[in-house]
Amino acid sequence: MSTILKETSDNNDAGISLKGKLAEPTPHIAIQGIEGCFHQQAANYFFDKSVSVECCTTFKEVIAAAKDKRADGCIMAIENSIAGSILPNYNLIQGSNLKVTGEIYMQIHQNLLVNPEVELEDIKEVHSHTMALQQCYKFLDQYKWKLVESDDTALSARHIAQYKSKHIAAIASSLAADIYGLKVIAPKIQTLKKNYTRFLVLKRPEDVGEQQTGNKASVNFQTIHKEGSLARVLGVIAIHKVNLTKLQSFPIPGSEFKYQFHADMEFDNMESFERVIKKIRPLTEDIKIYGIYNKGIWK
Repeated sequence: MSTILKETSDNNDAGISLKGKLAEPTPHIAIQGIEGCFHQQAANYFFDKSVSVECCTTFKEVIAAAKDKRADGCIMAIENSIAGSILPNYNLIQGSNLKVTGEIYMQIHQNLLVNPEVELEDIKEVHSHTMALQQCYKFLDQYKWKLVESDDTALSARHIAQYKSKHIAAIASSLAADIYGLKVIAPKIQTLKKNYTRFLVLKRPEDVGEQQTGNKASVNFQTIHKEGSLARVLGVIAIHKVNLTKLQSFPIPGSEFKYQFHADMEFDNMESFERVIKKIRPLTEDIKIYGIYNKGIWK
């Protein structure tokens, strides 16, 4: 794990600040993707510093890295304002035993990146992830470029930098441009400008402690199999003035059309949330609190 040294001078011992205190360790966070991807950008925003990252190919590997202590925790996209919920990631959280400790809403800006000497008229191909290409169709339709799909936006950026491509551009984040020394030749080219992704930050239970506090919670519950049971649960939430910001249903594997629900709740104080949980327990067969945390900032 690397550290960021604050208020240091050449005369100080390594890792010691001018006030004689050890610098805070830089979080080492598991992400899906390579350096320069949007997950890394979200992690930097959340921790308000440049974090070190454990790059993983899949979200399943992201969860594993956090669980087996290769990372201090992980950050994972959970929903997008255009594409909706990322359902497999809810299932990964459910089976992980990790705790949700925070969230961030990040506006996704797609940028056209090239090597420093390349100009717009030099471009013949554009490489990126298929979703990124689709998000930029209005801009791309202006040109007769060949569009090439890749596994990752940041990977496309790394490749054109690595091979010093003179006729190939990539669509990726501004962070990828900074990391790989590329030029943003056309910024914010996504067709829909208000494109936000919500990311959750997760950590191991032993690193969080039993008593989490905040003004938002993520909860999973299974209602009793009776008529109107879900309506009664929702009624309790409404009566106690807790704001239900997300309700996502999932079939219970192996059951005959029984469902479980993921709920995100916002509240003014912990007492309101605790009363809701106490009231809905008799109305559910199972309930699990994934985490209590502060409402996310928007970037």
